[in-house]
Amino acid sequence: MLAPGFADPVHDAQGTFRAVMDALARPGRVRALVADLAPPAPLTPELAAVALTLTDADTPVWLDPVLAAAPEVAEFLRFHTGAPLTGDPAAAAFALVREPARCPPLSRFAPGTPAYPDTATTLVLALDAVAEGEGLHLSGPGIRGTARIAPAPLPDGFAAQLAENRAAFPLGVDLILTAPGRVAGLPRSTTVTEA
Repeated sequence: MLAPGFADPVHDAQGTFRAVMDALARPGRVRALVADLAPPAPLTPELAAVALTLTDADTPVWLDPVLAAAPEVAEFLRFHTGAPLTGDPAAAAFALVREPARCPPLSRFAPGTPAYPDTATTLVLALDAVAEGEGLHLSGPGIRGTARIAPAPLPDGFAAQLAENRAAFPLGVDLILTAPGRVAGLPRSTTVTEA
């Protein structure tokens, strides 16, 4: 049986949208994300909430291997969002990543074009945890001074990948970091260092 989507599609999507946009506008700040969903495993409620809110028939979605291996996930997303699925990370408007430690290099995703930087991929990562006040150092637009955020798990060399991503600004990918009941953002405009 197909898992249901949002119980109250309008209000639930509005709440998710506000949380995600606030997280992207204020990098390093973790926001509550209420995701009262029971999507098919291994899709998390938070990944599902972001997908139901931000994707549609005009936004190709790439699934990481563990999500792509579960036909119920593709069926759930197609039914509730109409989003086409792509096997090419560079063709995706959104990438759903259930195993962040095994995420392909950020350079494999679409960085946008000089004329249309908004055509870049937005990666949505399902983390085990994300906390403020420790970990990566952040600076840039939306941050007063500096901020620190600790997302886990991450792939090796993630801070270096983020530095390369930032160097290409205004091109580059944006990241939405989810964890149980939480969301944070790392837009391409953010400078990220490990120390």
